[in-house]
Amino acid sequence: MLAVLLPVDCVGCGAPDRALCHTCRGTLAALPGRTRLVAGVRLDAAYEYEGLVRTLVLEWKLRGRVDVVAPLTDRTADLVRSALAAAPGAVVLRVPPSARGHRRRGFDPVVTVLCCAGVRRAPALRRVAVPAALPGVDRAAGTVRGGADPHGGGGGQKERTGIERVAATVGTLSAPALVAGRDVVVVDDVVTTGVTMAEAVRAVRAAGGRVVRCVAVASVEV
Repeated sequence: MLAVLLPVDCVGCGAPDRALCHTCRGTLAALPGRTRLVAGVRLDAAYEYEGLVRTLVLEWKLRGRVDVVAPLTDRTADLVRSALAAAPGAVVLRVPPSARGHRRRGFDPVVTVLCCAGVRRAPALRRVAVPAALPGVDRAAGTVRGGADPHGGGGGQKERTGIERVAATVGTLSAPALVAGRDVVVVDDVVTTGVTMAEAVRAVRAAGGRVVRCVAVASVEV
């Protein structure tokens, strides 16, 4: 009866009556995680950001499909708990979404992940309006050598070179004072180039903390 009132198809294969059918759940469960280094810190991602995982993340983040969240967040929550078990007393910090992304979605995906891990009210890194000076960046003109806007105007990250991505990101995050002298676990949803996560690590170090692990739902192969 529920399927008649609220018809739904599997986002993976289109099978009726399930947001994610049994077969696709099995496929997802069999996918390997991803481990890489970001700014010299180990990053554990629950999944590679491709195929079925990419579809699920987009349905969740762009279309608000909460019925596909659990398969993604359960494994990520396990990674958060594992990181905390390895570093008792560590502070969990979340990478904040962009203001535009938060307005569009109305929620923070990382908060959902942390709630699944049993971490409530985890503080977020703070976005800083004016990035610190960086060689090759003309702050007065508001441009990066090569024409990109370091504040994110004009083209998006995909249109920028690696140097322009760094210039647009470095100095844009700051960590709360409570991280001083403490171990920190940083959590984000999707890590692509790793520039934002590296900036999070830099911000924690600048505040006197030590990032012992980074965790994400998914990571792009680089």
